[in-house]
Amino acid sequence: MGFAMNAVSILAVIFICLIGVAVLAGLSMFLIDRAQTQDAIRRNYPVLGRFRHLFSTLGEFFRQYFFAMDREELPFNRAQRDWIARACSGVTNTVAFGSTRNMSVPGTPIFVNAPFPPLDDQYAKTEPMLIGPTARVPYNAPSFFNISGMSYGALSRPAVVALSRGAREAGVWLNTGEGGLSPFHLDGGCDVVFQIGTAKYGVRNAEGALSDARLKEIAALPQVRMFELKLAQGAKPGKGGILPAEKVNAEIAAIRGIPEGEASISPNRHPEISNYDELLDMIAHVREMTGKPVGIKTVAGSESVLREMFLNFAARPEDVPDFITIDGGEGGTGAAPMPLIDLVGMSVREAVPLVCNLRDEYGFKERIRLISSGKLVNPGDVAWALAAGADFVTSARGFMFSLGCIQALKCNRNTCPTGITTHDPRFQKGLVVEDKYLKVARYAREVIHEVETIAHSVGVDEPRKMRRRHMRIVQEDGSSRPMNEILPSYSAVAEM
Repeated sequence: MGFAMNAVSILAVIFICLIGVAVLAGLSMFLIDRAQTQDAIRRNYPVLGRFRHLFSTLGEFFRQYFFAMDREELPFNRAQRDWIARACSGVTNTVAFGSTRNMSVPGTPIFVNAPFPPLDDQYAKTEPMLIGPTARVPYNAPSFFNISGMSYGALSRPAVVALSRGAREAGVWLNTGEGGLSPFHLDGGCDVVFQIGTAKYGVRNAEGALSDARLKEIAALPQVRMFELKLAQGAKPGKGGILPAEKVNAEIAAIRGIPEGEASISPNRHPEISNYDELLDMIAHVREMTGKPVGIKTVAGSESVLREMFLNFAARPEDVPDFITIDGGEGGTGAAPMPLIDLVGMSVREAVPLVCNLRDEYGFKERIRLISSGKLVNPGDVAWALAAGADFVTSARGFMFSLGCIQALKCNRNTCPTGITTHDPRFQKGLVVEDKYLKVARYAREVIHEVETIAHSVGVDEPRKMRRRHMRIVQEDGSSRPMNEILPSYSAVAEM
């Protein structure tokens, strides 16, 4: 009996010790997770957040047997997100064994390698490009890859600050989005593109119309390099921006010039622009007031509408936009109706070559720069856009991933677990600016570097020298055809 009781006592002591060790280990991990700055999920959800990383790591092995492969997830698959994560971390972005990409999917672009590419000391390098040659203060943009419009309000304060500082570090521009210019966009000292949305946030008067005084005030800031007149956005063409009431605090209300605590829904179009003549009037007016390049952001709907636009441009060449940003129907947003996200607007893959051809056909190749936007987050996407005819590429969600976005799909609920799209201090504390701005910069630099690698491989010394002949597009039968045969450029058609 005594022996049995001693054994039970020993087991009890061992059990208590194990519990103590577990509690101590859990407490240690809790303190470590709270203190670290690299992972917002672990910082906001100590100990429990570690399981996400564990499951993500093990998933690479389990997916071979039970689940979908890396490239089947939407809206962005694991392969895309993992590439960005590696780029942000500053570790090698090489992979082993072989590609997980299904090369037989129709529409897949394949770059044509040169038989005798330039030597390594003749490496492809990007040159700056001038935008707005007729503006009083044109902009010589240093980078072909930049940060697309994301408003303060849709994004949190630390997210915008990290983007601003990262943009400065990498030498890329930062678009404000339609929510106006906040002090946090200026924090890092980067080049800024001010977007004028349909509600004129940040440059509106008491009645909600465009204020020339506010325009001049914003334009006087040397960091503000260009103005973008937003006509439409890929995820919600024909619908204004939506900022839920819970995100409209006193600070955001002051920046935008709207009531605090009320949902901010901008008009579906600029009330004073109902035709192309009025659009050109507005472009000319903003350029005159600011002295800086002025462009438009829109979504392609049909070739006939785009041709009508360029016909009007040809009639008033002195008033044309300095750049056109084409957003694809697959573009993202913080909040929009599902039918618009799913069903409206031409894909950027179809729109960019079409707009490029029309621009060149009407003689504006050197006058109007073309910017491609819409779900372009990896080097192959960016290289495709440049080869298809774009002069620049902008990305929003790619840079959100660089901030630590985990695609939780809660952008419209003010409960983003990574602190990127929320104004809840509990979640914001997970996003440490001093860590994230470096990841933003690394991501931008790595995209630029690998696009230059692709350009080097196809045999050109500047990424913008890539052409449609440098790509092949996979067809329904699994074969591929040169893109310049499927969608020939205007110059090639004109020479026939």
